[in-house]
Amino acid sequence: MRTWQVERRKRTRHLIELGGLVVKAGVVDLTGDDRTMIYGALLWMADKLQREQGEHARALWAEKGRQAFAAERATDASAISHETPQQDRV
Repeated sequence: MRTWQVERRKRTRHLIELGGLVVKAGVVDLTGDDRTMIYGALLWMADKLQREQGEHARALWAEKGRQAFAAERATDASAISHETPQQDRV
């Protein structure tokens, strides 16, 4: 595979993962899939990060994200540990 194809696939995967975060955060449902609103919110966030309090916002949002990922992992681990293996049927 050519280098440009590999890079294009990496970029595509990256964009899909970012879109997945928007869905996972509930933004799509909360906005009724209003792309103008979602884009406006992302622009507001970018503006906030460029301002004087950007580092504070970055730290707050990063911690909230870490907590959400940790809670999700704990929920997934709990669900897996509560599953019972199916018995073989003869």
